[in-house]
Amino acid sequence: MSTFNRRSFLQTCKALSAGTLLSSFTQPVWSRNLYRALETASDKTPEQLASDEDFWYYIQQSYTVNPQFINLNNGGVAPSPKTVQDTMKHFFDLSNEAPSYYMWRILDQGREPLRRNLAQLAGCSAEEIAIQRNASEALETVIFGLPLKAGDEVVLTKQDYPNMINAWKQREQRDGIKLVWVNLELPSEDTDYLVKAYTQAFTPKTKIVHITHVINWNGQIIPVRKIADAAHQKGIEVVVDGAHSFAHFQFTIPELAADYFGTSLHKWLSACIGTGFLYVKKEKIKNLYPLFAAPDATIDDIRKFEHLGTRPFFIEQAIGKAIEFYDMIGAQRKEQRLFYLKNYWINKVKDIPGIQVGTSLKPGFGCGIGMIDVPGKKPGDLETLLLNNYKIHAPSITWANIKGIRITPNVYTTTKQLDVLVDAITVFMKQPV
Repeated sequence: MSTFNRRSFLQTCKALSAGTLLSSFTQPVWSRNLYRALETASDKTPEQLASDEDFWYYIQQSYTVNPQFINLNNGGVAPSPKTVQDTMKHFFDLSNEAPSYYMWRILDQGREPLRRNLAQLAGCSAEEIAIQRNASEALETVIFGLPLKAGDEVVLTKQDYPNMINAWKQREQRDGIKLVWVNLELPSEDTDYLVKAYTQAFTPKTKIVHITHVINWNGQIIPVRKIADAAHQKGIEVVVDGAHSFAHFQFTIPELAADYFGTSLHKWLSACIGTGFLYVKKEKIKNLYPLFAAPDATIDDIRKFEHLGTRPFFIEQAIGKAIEFYDMIGAQRKEQRLFYLKNYWINKVKDIPGIQVGTSLKPGFGCGIGMIDVPGKKPGDLETLLLNNYKIHAPSITWANIKGIRITPNVYTTTKQLDVLVDAITVFMKQPV
């Protein structure tokens, strides 16, 4: 392992400020080891590093996950690394020393630097980012805030997230808008099919197309930009559900050509539970009503979407440490690792007779989320076996043309743990129907 070099490390970590993520003066052993592992990894490509179990072992040591339990539902909620947890706890303690002073006069003032950091990660202006508590809150702000009227059409799919579907249904019931449903056949590696599934539903009355960037059930990546370009040519606005794409793989929001984008940060960024953000294209802000009333609902200031009342500022401010941890690993390294882990376990089970793979193994169509089904058997039975016999937590899914068990590893997941998963699936397949 190469000699410790602080300058090289700081370059690798995009010049993180001294005393932030891995302080050289107060480092525990796990931190010093990670420090050196990052330095050693600087001469390897992300593709080479994806299968380097020694490197990712040191990333794993940054987490406090239970070693007796294999969590493969990181797509639901992911744990935060220790540095994020410690920051949240610090700000929580500070808030309780004098709540109204530290919350409103100190921590609340940290929102602007945090907004800038999120905007840099998203590739957009800080004046287009509102800090929210999750993707549902962000997207429902859009869904309920758009000035739609009776007869206006919204194109969406049956594979979208239930909270978003229910929000659109509520607008249908209250305002008389028309929902035009697309029923996707997944998985798909046919870009033309995926684009046409949406665009052929467009009519002169279509005002909005709602696109889930990554279908949460099975990890299908939807070609958002091609659909958005076709929509904009017809004057249709684009709402993107990015709950499972942001910090999962590399992109910027402007590259998607989204008018509105919402995401959770407690999934793939590994921020604390209850964090997210809303993106609204600058020229769209004025005409979008906030979900929680603001002093001026028609102002073109993104901050009008942050009048949420009293909330846990200590959780919000720890997002900054999650961004540092993400930058430390590197976006491309993380994407390649997640893609590698998904393909690792699926390639080991896909040829077992009776297994049906529900996720693409090709770049651009899938990344870290994987799904398999066993026709003739109940997904819930596999979920039960995994948990009871192997202490593996993974959800079973039965939803709109999608059925199976969903597996979502994260950067702290090891291939040894995935080998346990493979063994469990093999045993399940030997059981009689």
